Amino acid sequence: MTAKTRPSVYSIAAHRGFADALVAGLIPRYREDTFGLARLTLLLPSQRAVRGLTEAFIRASGGGLLLPRMAVVGDLDLDETLGALLDPLGGGAVAPPACDPVLRLLRIAEILREELAAQGIERGEAGLLRQARSLAQSLDRLAAEEVSPEQLLTIDMLPELAEHWQDSLRLFARVQVRWQFELDERGQVDAPVRRNLLLAHAAQSWRANPPPGPVIAAGVTSAAPAIARLLRTVADLPQGAVVLLDLDLALEAEVWDALGQAGASEEPGGPPFGRGDQVTHPQYHLKLLLHRMGLAREEVRPWHRAGIAAAPPARSRAISNLFLPPEASTAWVKLPAADRRLAGVRLMHSAHPEEEAQAIAVLVREGLAVPERRVAVVTPDRALAQRVIAHLGRWNIAADDTAGRPLPQTVAGRLLLQLAQAWAERAAPVALLALLGHPLVMGGEPRAGWLERVRQLDFVLRGPRLGPGLEPIRDAVRAKEKRFPGLSAWWDEVELLLAPLLAGHDALPLAATLTLLAEMAEALCGSALWANADGRCLAQFVEQWRDAAAQAGEQTGGFPVDPAQVPALLRDAMDEVSVRPPYGGHPRLAIYGLLEARMSRADLVICAGMTEGTWPAAPAPDPLLAPAVLRTLGIPGADFRIGLAAHDLAAMLGAPEVVLSFAERDAAGPAIPSRFLLRIRAMLGEEGVAWEREAVNLAQALDAAPQAPAYPRPRPMPSPQQRRVDIAVTALDRLRSDPYQFYASAILGLRRLDPPDADPTPAWRGTAVHVILEEWHQAGAPPGELVPLAERKLAEMSAHPFMRSLWRPRLTAALAWIEAEQERLLDEGRAVAAFECWGDTTVDGIRIFGRADRIDRLPDGTLAVVDYKTGTPPSGRMVQEGFALQLGLIGLIAQAGGFKDKQGRVTVEGEPTRFEYWSLARNRERGFGYCEEPILEGRKKSGIPREDFLPETRRFLAEAIARWILGNEPFVARLNPDLPSYADYDQLMRLEEWQGRGGNAE
Repeated sequence: MTAKTRPSVYSIAAHRGFADALVAGLIPRYREDTFGLARLTLLLPSQRAVRGLTEAFIRASGGGLLLPRMAVVGDLDLDETLGALLDPLGGGAVAPPACDPVLRLLRIAEILREELAAQGIERGEAGLLRQARSLAQSLDRLAAEEVSPEQLLTIDMLPELAEHWQDSLRLFARVQVRWQFELDERGQVDAPVRRNLLLAHAAQSWRANPPPGPVIAAGVTSAAPAIARLLRTVADLPQGAVVLLDLDLALEAEVWDALGQAGASEEPGGPPFGRGDQVTHPQYHLKLLLHRMGLAREEVRPWHRAGIAAAPPARSRAISNLFLPPEASTAWVKLPAADRRLAGVRLMHSAHPEEEAQAIAVLVREGLAVPERRVAVVTPDRALAQRVIAHLGRWNIAADDTAGRPLPQTVAGRLLLQLAQAWAERAAPVALLALLGHPLVMGGEPRAGWLERVRQLDFVLRGPRLGPGLEPIRDAVRAKEKRFPGLSAWWDEVELLLAPLLAGHDALPLAATLTLLAEMAEALCGSALWANADGRCLAQFVEQWRDAAAQAGEQTGGFPVDPAQVPALLRDAMDEVSVRPPYGGHPRLAIYGLLEARMSRADLVICAGMTEGTWPAAPAPDPLLAPAVLRTLGIPGADFRIGLAAHDLAAMLGAPEVVLSFAERDAAGPAIPSRFLLRIRAMLGEEGVAWEREAVNLAQALDAAPQAPAYPRPRPMPSPQQRRVDIAVTALDRLRSDPYQFYASAILGLRRLDPPDADPTPAWRGTAVHVILEEWHQAGAPPGELVPLAERKLAEMSAHPFMRSLWRPRLTAALAWIEAEQERLLDEGRAVAAFECWGDTTVDGIRIFGRADRIDRLPDGTLAVVDYKTGTPPSGRMVQEGFALQLGLIGLIAQAGGFKDKQGRVTVEGEPTRFEYWSLARNRERGFGYCEEPILEGRKKSGIPREDFLPETRRFLAEAIARWILGNEPFVARLNPDLPSYADYDQLMRLEEWQGRGGNAE
């Protein structure tokens, strides 16, 4: 066999279709006999590339075919390892074993904890692991670029860095040295180091003893030094070749040189990367790869075949011109039309992601209607991909996102996180109800009864949060036993299930934490938890982390984790695990991420989510190593990935038909179109851009509906029998100001439900105050006991953070004022005659009922009606106009002797002459707590004269009874819209559909 005179390196242009073009050239060359192709070895970048090339062989074979051997070089971005060819079973003799990645992360976190503790810095376990993860990624980056710890320690630029970068570099260096020492003790290496050793061994072996069969490396774009050396070795083999993906051979030499140094320093010993390097150009990483292979671009030859889904050759010239560097892009004004024509490429503009997903689904549906037409949707936005999948279900098109779904978004993953959340929050209502109502909990026949009990528990837990743990919930459930028979017995069983998890709240070793969560999950769900793909993936995750934590715990005491840190820790770890769908989607449809889309091909490619920050993604600088440090070490900066994203787009633009889709806004607000789209519009001009409008119009039409007529202002007219209801002393104000709310509450009997774990509402706070004061009065109002009593009762009634930190101090200050005011009034001869007492009377045949907060006997024998307010009391004008009559109604009941005990004896009798609001709110002059009367006297400008207070109240009451209770006036919604009102029934009255929109006319 003759020796080569030049390395065999080829490039397949974007318009040819990489996988199909590669196969079209390989089959006729190597299929001499039955086993020709089987003797061929293909080195591919990833398992996704293996699958794509296998499909290309099937499409091109036309019959039976023995496939070549396909070995994976391993894509670090996809966390893939080397294939068996490069990492044989005997690889331990070539390279030490790699350290388990989870064990490595935990040990780096522990080292980091010790280093930070030496600086007086404490950090929670979740934050510690986040920082350790960033540090491990930086270590991998250095290892992939073959930068040793010694090089990092010997860089002579520390004084030039900002102080925080100096601190970060010192911390990184200390952790790196300590971790390397531990690896040496273990006899292990990091995975990227082992990868480099194996690649170097393969290159050395093949140089010494070339393989007997042909070897072709195809589609590898990584410019890591070890990979570059292996590719150069393959290119030099007698039967070897390297096939690059879309290296632009037509790019002018001046433009190629303008890309920058790309790893080839201009002077010996100089930096490999210059400040002016165009790292965002799609050809930059290929230039870096060629330089590290020791090749010039002129030594690369074009591949001789095209794929079955090739685009016009003019497309590649247009793509090349599209991504010209800024200085060279001035040539656009002189380009002939043929060199900037993007025929078959359309732009699609949508208003928002939902419309974009619907329009993409329409394009997919139309594309699949054509026989044998292949469609691919490529997007880095996984949420958009899920929207597209959901919309395709409209036409029963099953689609799989090959990028997978993060484990926390799956059913099984969510269960583990909800368990951790319930533990961290000590059975807080929202977390507990989410756990008990999870789809996997108590599946099968018991499911329906279980959900009914969960619904009842939901009702019990509505309102402000109870105290932490299971005991307060048990007490609340037993208090509702009459309403929900059997709920207590059910809760006892649930409590037995949850007790192992919620009985304690102390920090546990991470391995014990994972064991406990897994056992609890299985106790709630049974074996169904592990049955599906996400369950199996969760089981692998738990086993991997538990084993690694157990090994790490031998040196660190188990890596104890506070329960409050567990949810965040688990979510961060599970986010790195993707659950990939099994086969079963539409055979001619694929939904890819950017990494998965490499080397794939379709007749119609839809590039979706093309907004700035998504495609390309916002550069993520290294949090530990300054950009200047990376340049000195010869490592590309953060903008390097923008060039990779541009190269991915250039490959996608080579498809026969391409749609580039973007939306005006995303979930966070207005969005900016991708810089790549702006380049296309700038190069083509607005007249040259082809817009896809039909799909957007169809998407809008799918959900379009005729405009509904304006909803009229509600004016219910119940029958005379329905109208004749009792009136509570607190309801007359609502009847006069907003009759609809009285109708919904008193006639329909509807009550607003607080959400679980709700903020303490004014009504709840008022109830809490009444309970405290009632118990204090029952005890004889002992001096000095009101505030301690309030502290105890509030601790029992609510554990809401708002209560603890903000409202409770204000309340106790106001209650101290009540206690002092009570002592002062007693000294003046005023005594409490009744408190928290119910009474009623009849006016015009209608029962008026209510509860008096407190009624005092004055020294002259008359009565003072007291109403406690946690907020600001009603103004004198509100009382004067008849919209705050509770004090007057209580006075009418007392005047009529309506307050009686259980034996029917009158408890309070006399003429009310004082009508007082005791407010617990802040007063500018007196602090928290003050007394106020809505009486028109002295310097007051509004209110009702004292002698007219009860007669005026009776007049307003009689008027309301005559109009709505005994009359036929409609219960109009928001009859007095300018008055402050409750919002409990706004949704029922559909307020926003008619108020201010023409529906409020009488």
